[in-house]
Amino acid sequence: MSGLLIRICGKVQGVGFRPFIWQLADRLRLRGEVCNDSTGVEIRLLQPVNVELFIEQLQRDCPPLARIDSINFDSFDWQTPPLNFTITDSRQGRMDTQIAPDAATCPECLHDINHPGDRRFGYAFTNCTHCGPRFTLIRAMPYDRSATSMAEFSLCPQCQQEYLNPADRRFHAQPVACPHCGPQISATLQSGARLASGAAALECAVAALRAGKIVAIKGLGGFHLACDATQQNAVLRLRERKQRPSKPLAVMVPDIGWLGQCSAEGPQSVLCGILGSPAAPIVLTAKCAMSPLCEAVAPELDEIGLMLPFTPLHHLLMQAFQTPLVMTSGNANGCAPVLTNEAALLQLGGIADLWLLHNRDIVQRADDSLLRVTPHGNEILRRARGYVPDAIVLPAGFDNQPPLLALGGDLKNTFCLVRGNQAILSAHFGSLTRSDIAGQQQQAIAHFQQLYDCTPAVVARDAHPAYVSHMQAESPGIQIIDVLHHHAHIAACLAEHRWPLHGGKVIGLALDGLGYGVADDKTGALWGGECLLVDYLHCERLGGLPAVALPGGDRAALEPWRNLLAQWQAFVPGWQTRPESHALQNYPWLPLSRAIAAGINSPLASSCGRLFDAVAVALGCAPAQLTWEGEAASRLEVLAQRASGISHPVTMPLQHTPSGTFLDLATFWQQWLDWDAAPAARAFAFHDALAQGFAALASYHAERMGTGTVALGGGVLHNRLLRQRLRHYLAHLHVLMPQKVPAGDGGLALGQALVACARLQCSAALHSATSISSGFNNKDSHD
Repeated sequence: MSGLLIRICGKVQGVGFRPFIWQLADRLRLRGEVCNDSTGVEIRLLQPVNVELFIEQLQRDCPPLARIDSINFDSFDWQTPPLNFTITDSRQGRMDTQIAPDAATCPECLHDINHPGDRRFGYAFTNCTHCGPRFTLIRAMPYDRSATSMAEFSLCPQCQQEYLNPADRRFHAQPVACPHCGPQISATLQSGARLASGAAALECAVAALRAGKIVAIKGLGGFHLACDATQQNAVLRLRERKQRPSKPLAVMVPDIGWLGQCSAEGPQSVLCGILGSPAAPIVLTAKCAMSPLCEAVAPELDEIGLMLPFTPLHHLLMQAFQTPLVMTSGNANGCAPVLTNEAALLQLGGIADLWLLHNRDIVQRADDSLLRVTPHGNEILRRARGYVPDAIVLPAGFDNQPPLLALGGDLKNTFCLVRGNQAILSAHFGSLTRSDIAGQQQQAIAHFQQLYDCTPAVVARDAHPAYVSHMQAESPGIQIIDVLHHHAHIAACLAEHRWPLHGGKVIGLALDGLGYGVADDKTGALWGGECLLVDYLHCERLGGLPAVALPGGDRAALEPWRNLLAQWQAFVPGWQTRPESHALQNYPWLPLSRAIAAGINSPLASSCGRLFDAVAVALGCAPAQLTWEGEAASRLEVLAQRASGISHPVTMPLQHTPSGTFLDLATFWQQWLDWDAAPAARAFAFHDALAQGFAALASYHAERMGTGTVALGGGVLHNRLLRQRLRHYLAHLHVLMPQKVPAGDGGLALGQALVACARLQCSAALHSATSISSGFNNKDSHD
């Protein structure tokens, strides 16, 4: 008998899609079967069937964690006509479907853990097909329980019944468990001595937190270090032990009602929707003046990072504690986050007072994601838990790509795996200069390749020869493609906005700290504030910030006063006689000044980040030594926001030279120093003049090059005020701004991947054209 075959691709495994299809078929009285296969979900229906109605309801009522990318139809013949509709076993094959990210506790499971009559009342590992761990516990595909870290927990009869019942929301929920058969929590001392288990362990943790102590908590993709966010002494103790003097700390609030107390933005619907979404990220929001959170949580900043509980364990903890908790990454200063109980007891021994552990393994690391809500949409600063490994569909023209790996950069590292028409961007790893972090990254690369059955023959990397990621690519038999740092930044933005392979060139503004570029003589150069003419294949520098010395090389990124000295020595003649020179008088500027003049350990760089550092020092809002990247720039932005919107006489006019068009920093410094205004006004004037200068530069070259599109990239774009002013001054052009992929180095790997794919396609096309031409020439010669 005739049948209809429907193949559905997308995020359709491990999200309750098959039971949803079963229920839909039962409701419509259809006969057939559904199964998982290597490409997604396959549905076979007995004809005749009202296909339009079936597809309409399928798309309308799709499970909350599912995403349909494509639906294809074919016909076939049933050898034995089905009598009803069934769910059949997964079909093996080369894996070509998507893996679902971990998802925050759904309302139904939250009800279960809070309902005294439910058998999962108070159980910290409650989940169903609509929520719970996915990515962080999967060992292999297809996604079955035996291929996860839940394999060692045998289902009890009641859980087994739920697992096998298509009408139950726990049907084939691979992490399904209950207090009788699933993982358990325990409260432990560093010695390994267990103080309590289950509910009593939670009580131990709450008592320790109330006493101002620090508790290490094992979560989904790693550990948190937690303390009472309203106790100044507790937070300062955490900072001292973790050696994290001032970098802001994330805070978990018990429920959405706390937004009104902790955020100046209050319980906005957009903010609530993101915090309560399945991804449940940390969201940056404006501080509330009357907030119960202590100042030590985010000192000298005007934003606070808030999140809601995202696992049953966190819900139970926050319900018992009823006060916001600091939740920062579980690692010692400079070390990779711990993933095992043994490593947590060892590495966090000098930090935590108590460990709240469980006995389910973390297979894959996933830090908390971080984003900001803006008037122009959400901006992701760190893409990890809740978003990874969601695939990014490649733009038009990038079909059927060969397996390719892009290694990203050395800071805020992520890597990217490309196959077919999809890019899978990894979670955040951090600095690869730490061997333990690089080790976690290498393990994750191997894990991704095994999960997706994808062995790349091509590796894209940053062109900087001294990068760890650059050297990682050196392997026999692998084709290596070097990509300029800022080309990758702009290509990542283009990819996010689905700019086609043959969409033409755009003007790119790449604003960050440092990246490897190319000088006029084709030797290496250090870029950081560039205007570029870009497509996926090409990157031509048109101008930007002028190159200035980095006194002491890498030390300039840690000691911002060095950058002020370099700026003034380059652009402010006689700066020592100016009253503002006191900003440098307490530093050993004279020997460094001589080193700059002699070119000793003072490489030239057009860094936008170091310009921010210089202005921050001049206004007295930068520390002598930074303890986290962007510290001086963030304080400068906070100062500028206090005067946002004022008029000022400061500009950065364009300066045309034979080698390009550059912002005139000599004029800027002269106007800025001569303007008698309050520090906040001068801080705003700098941001505004920089935005206006870069917008004028982009507009000038857009007109010259005949393009109306400007794409932006680089970590400096995480500055809210600069981003806003750039939008204002570029409003007459089509502006592409990073949002779903981090503007900083967390998005580099995606850009590298797209550049490499474009080069491979161009090379293949040239080879094909040459072969055809050669064939004609051979034919002619034979004739």
